[in-house]
Amino acid sequence: QVQLVESGGGLVQPGGSLRLSCAASGAISMMRSMGWERQGPEKQRELVARILSTGTTYYAESVKGRFTISRDSAKNTVNLQMYDLGPEDTAFYYCHVATPAKDYWGQGTQVTVSS
Repeated sequence: QVQLVESGGGLVQPGGSLRLSCAASGAISMMRSMGWERQGPEKQRELVARILSTGTTYYAESVKGRFTISRDSAKNTVNLQMYDLGPEDTAFYYCHVATPAKDYWGQGTQVTVSS
C-alpha cells in the first residue's frame, strides 16, 4: 500500500504560480513513477506530468514550458511547480503513483486560476 498526501493548491490570479507537493509513504520502494493528473470542470481526467524512477519526465503538451515536475527521493515527495497559470489550468489535481501491482491516487487538491 502507498499513501499519498497532497498540498499546495489554492486560488491564484492568471499569470501566477503555485507549487504542489505530494508526500508518499508506505510501499514506496515499489514506486515506478510519480506524477500529477488533473480534472477540470466538465473535463476528463488527464495526465499533467510524470517522472519515472529513472528520472525521465513527461509533460502534457498544454503545460510544457510552464510546469516542472521534480522528485525528492530522500523525502519521498513529488513536486509540481506551475508558472504562468491560466484559467484553463483550473482543476482538481491528483497525485499519482504507479507500482508493479497497482496505481494509487491522492485525495486531490484544488487549483483555481481566476482574477
